[in-house]
Amino acid sequence: MNGREGAVKVIASNRRARRDYQVLDTFEAGLVLLGSEVKSLRAGRLQLKDAYAQVERGEAYLVGAHIAPYQFSREGGHDPERSRKLLLRRREIDRISGLLAEKGLTLIPLQVYFKDGKAKVELGLARGKTGVDKREAIKERDHRREMETAAARRRRA
Repeated sequence: MNGREGAVKVIASNRRARRDYQVLDTFEAGLVLLGSEVKSLRAGRLQLKDAYAQVERGEAYLVGAHIAPYQFSREGGHDPERSRKLLLRRREIDRISGLLAEKGLTLIPLQVYFKDGKAKVELGLARGKTGVDKREAIKERDHRREMETAAARRRRA
């Protein structure tokens, strides 16, 4: 057995996703990629800024993810903004499409990584946060931080 089996190498994380959305559920999906896209991912050249996933005609696609063209590819490589098919089980696709039909839910990529040498994307079924929700989360985080510093001061004294 190889020591690298099960190793996960994170390529890109969508840090704004958890700030702007309330993630209700997560899914792991494979990505259908071209060779030059895999090379670019291994070089860490991916942006998830405005990316989202959608279900069309019973298949899931990652839309808006920017994979920069691979520098050494022949004939220009690939289209950086193309939609990429996601590999999910039929049950998962049916469940996701049913939940997306519910008002206000969207499917966003949380992170892209290599797992056992295969490109995977972690998708989050999420509801957008309002300004009030964001302020509440900031207030809660600041309160937690104050409590931790007070406890640390008591331990030192």
